[in-house]
Amino acid sequence: YARGDRAGMAEALARLRGAFGQDGVWVEVQRHLVRGEERRVRALMDLAEARGVPVVATGGVRYATREQRGLMDALSCVRHRTHLDAAGKLLEMNAERCLQSAGVMRARFADRPEAVKNVARVAERLEFTLEDLGYAFPEYPVPEGETMDTFLAAMTWRLARERYGGELSDEVRAQVEKELRLIAKLGFSGYFLIVWDLVNFCRDEGILVQGRGSAANSAVCYSLGITAVDPVGAKLLFERFLSEGRKGWPDIDLDLPSGERRERVIQEVYRRYGRRGAAMTANGITFRGRSAAREMGKVLNLPGDMLDRFSDLFAHGDFPHTLELEEQARRAGLPLDHPRAGMFLELYRRVYARPRQLGQHSGGRILSRGRVDEVVPLEPAAMEGRTVAQWDKDDCEDMGIIKVDLLGLGMLSAMQDALEDLRMRGRPVDLARIPKEDPATFAMMREADTVGVFQIESRAQMATLPRMKPTRFYDLVIEVAIIRPGPIQGNLTHPYLARRMGREPVTYIDDSLRPLLERTLGVPLFQEQVLQMAMVMADFSGQEAEELRRALSYHRSQDRMSKVERKLRDALARKGWSEEVAEKVVASVTSFALYGFPESHAISFALITYASAWLKVHQPAAFYAALLNNQPMGFYSPATLVRDAKARGVRVLPVCVQNSEWNCRVVEEGGEESVRLGFRMVRGLGEAPAGRLLAARNVAPFCSVEDVRLRGGIGAGPMRALAAVGAFAKLGTERREALWQAELPLAGELWKASGGGTTVPEKKLRRMTEAERLAADYEVLGLTVGKHPMGHIRKQVPELWRAGELGQAEPGTRLKIGGQVICRQRPGTAKGVVFVSVEDETGVANAIVPPELFEKERLTLVQEPFLMLEGVLQRVDGVTHVRVDGLERLDFPVHLAAGSHDFH
Repeated sequence: YARGDRAGMAEALARLRGAFGQDGVWVEVQRHLVRGEERRVRALMDLAEARGVPVVATGGVRYATREQRGLMDALSCVRHRTHLDAAGKLLEMNAERCLQSAGVMRARFADRPEAVKNVARVAERLEFTLEDLGYAFPEYPVPEGETMDTFLAAMTWRLARERYGGELSDEVRAQVEKELRLIAKLGFSGYFLIVWDLVNFCRDEGILVQGRGSAANSAVCYSLGITAVDPVGAKLLFERFLSEGRKGWPDIDLDLPSGERRERVIQEVYRRYGRRGAAMTANGITFRGRSAAREMGKVLNLPGDMLDRFSDLFAHGDFPHTLELEEQARRAGLPLDHPRAGMFLELYRRVYARPRQLGQHSGGRILSRGRVDEVVPLEPAAMEGRTVAQWDKDDCEDMGIIKVDLLGLGMLSAMQDALEDLRMRGRPVDLARIPKEDPATFAMMREADTVGVFQIESRAQMATLPRMKPTRFYDLVIEVAIIRPGPIQGNLTHPYLARRMGREPVTYIDDSLRPLLERTLGVPLFQEQVLQMAMVMADFSGQEAEELRRALSYHRSQDRMSKVERKLRDALARKGWSEEVAEKVVASVTSFALYGFPESHAISFALITYASAWLKVHQPAAFYAALLNNQPMGFYSPATLVRDAKARGVRVLPVCVQNSEWNCRVVEEGGEESVRLGFRMVRGLGEAPAGRLLAARNVAPFCSVEDVRLRGGIGAGPMRALAAVGAFAKLGTERREALWQAELPLAGELWKASGGGTTVPEKKLRRMTEAERLAADYEVLGLTVGKHPMGHIRKQVPELWRAGELGQAEPGTRLKIGGQVICRQRPGTAKGVVFVSVEDETGVANAIVPPELFEKERLTLVQEPFLMLEGVLQRVDGVTHVRVDGLERLDFPVHLAAGSHDFH
């Protein structure tokens, strides 16, 4: 009623008083010193006086201070998808919607002083708090005569005997009894039963599932089959998962195969608890480097090419000690004397890290006995069939709302696909029964031949494996955990490796810590060890250890960490430890702040890591086919996976209209296994058109390109794509000829329109060159099954060393390497150093680019798909790389639409 529609106001007031009672409604008035507002204010005041309703004065606050008005305008432009030059009345008319002092408000409403006094009266009447939302977790239906506590205990003891293989040891029995008592005391039995029931659903449906995270510290979870780690045998700390002082609910994460299988589990949760009884937790997404620059640039109507250039050059963020924001903007094409440059920089800094949008948490599910939307607002997710709560996981935990994480893991999906393929071909593999410490599998890891292997395929992991030289499963647990920000930033990674290689003696802060740290050579690598150190050396109780755990894992504030650190120092002093010892203990603990990695988590991941490595060694064709079918995932592009498969002796066959299915699949010919690429690899084809093509082929094999065009029902675009990659070769038709035949209907229409008759004359077309075939493969598939791109230009660059030959070069040799860039990394722990991996026909060569060279050659290094790198070869503990002091683009005869894994 902005225009002072008195009739409308009166009608609205009557409705509200009918709903909330005579004393439950107030009339709100605001004055922002803008023209025309007084008519509305007077109308509201007159209505309130006529109806006997009190008036309350408010500020209609949209920003805290006057200085924030500009940011408010910018965000209004973002919301309405416009810019400041065109926003008009969408912008604030002045800066009066900020927080005002009581004096300003009294002066502004001097004609109605009671309106300002009424603010305090309204505040006094507000009784709502967040302390009791009326939330209750669903109850698990138990048999008659049972409670959730008794039923959980009965099932745990029964299944524990199966899990541990008969009679339970005294140690296991004592641990299970301890856990069951605590679970019952805290009222968590129903939670464990509901998660157990979800795990049973997955197994009944043939869906791989594995619990991980701190739940792997629980013997009850292990007995119920929720987790795959025996915490008693592994000597894991139960208090890392659950303790008597815990205020929130335990957190059990379930890893599921990504995609359709995980979605079935999510929809089963909705089926059981209803659309309003379950929801996904939210994820607050903030403005970061690229998004902040792009959105604020649009607000200021800056040129699109400048914003694109900023995104290309700085998509990965940057380090202030290597390049300031002003220089980033200048390099992106915004001169600092541009009239809007100053405002761009100011808005960028103001909006950085502020909320941008509400997203969906990767797997967090909240469940309620009643309706979730009676506790927290819900909204439809972008994905059909899902709803999202408007609170994130930390908000839900603070409010006592229970979350179950159903996390999608691409490797689990790939492993399940590989296992199903092996079963269908009569070669079933039971992951639970594969050899536990297979020599060939560990030999592959020691060689860092781990492309495609879960968790240990990154550049940093590959550089560590030859130093770790893993020979047993626990070595793999440490390998998974050691390349993390916590151990690296806390200076724990290098001491551990030095001790492992015998270059540094194994020592302990105190001999009392030997039982805790012996398996990690005296270096605390895991969160559980840190908590146990506090319990042993500072007499921390389980509740205090829980406070420490929360401080270590809490990502939003350092306050908790500082508080617990002071408590730890005081406790160590009371115990009489020297300042030197106390400082070492505190340093070990604080190095894990924000980056803590629990041992139970590492063990859970290591199980999947080992299984994926075993599949790569012993069932490589099924392994690679499954990886290709589950892209995008992992660290490498499909092109690198295909090269790696060929290097391991797996033949990769091209897409073929006669032999390909939708998925990539293993084919056996003459006792040899090959991988046939599927139609899913063809960009622009799509699953529905491919289904029509396959249906037609099942009726009768295709006999010509024309037959495919007439019966396949896939359209001109997919026909062109299939022709371009040689998918009609089995029909005796070369690529360019197939492209021509795919276009015959259009050609015929053009021929007739030009007066050429009804028959298009035949034409002998030149065959595609090797380079053209390669370009077409990358354009349509993103890879080639033929010669690697570097194989096409090897003769033109004889000065380049092949990646596979670098092992023959002596350290200190000055040389050049080059190839297709497959990876660019700039981790925050590397002080601005950039790691680059280039691939050629023999393998992958790794290079280190110092910060100053990166800044000098940023454009070339970031944007060029092929690079030539010059520098000195270094080899440390079997790990070879080139320290680069010069680089340039490597010219390639055709453009390749090749992807790389950059700055993740």
